[in-house]
Amino acid sequence: MADNEDQSYGVQVYVYDLSNGLAAVYSPMILGINLDAIYHTSVVIYNKEHYIDQGIKVNSPPGYTKYGTPIEIIDMGDTFINEEIFQEFLDELRNHDKLKYHAINYDLFDNNCNHFTDVLLDFLVGKNLDDRILKLPQQVLGTPSGQMLRQMIGAGGMYR
Repeated sequence: MADNEDQSYGVQVYVYDLSNGLAAVYSPMILGINLDAIYHTSVVIYNKEHYIDQGIKVNSPPGYTKYGTPIEIIDMGDTFINEEIFQEFLDELRNHDKLKYHAINYDLFDNNCNHFTDVLLDFLVGKNLDDRILKLPQQVLGTPSGQMLRQMIGAGGMYR
């Protein structure tokens, strides 16, 4: 058996649709663009699911959060970062001097669960979350209705 320094760990992204299919039906009428889903993502590693929901959360086993069943699971490859080092990284994010990942600083468009997933992926595997997910808020904001939506919801909204 290889020693711990050579151990690799699989990294996955769980993708959920917060609209339960309604975004695909109503986005053309409301926004004038087609959206497949309103995405919530999490990172799964060490048989634990890491995500943002009123701060940084961890759930084990993966796939049993309030978000239901993932609509997609994306394999991001392997990492050699062990759980202890990853936990130290998460603790640094929790204690960030600007409290970026605390509920008070959540922003539906600029600092959401998908941005958090992107940071974790960069740390673990040096990859980014798919643009179709990560850039969805900016795509919505690029529509006239999206700007009105931002004003109505403000920074937080339904994703907290």
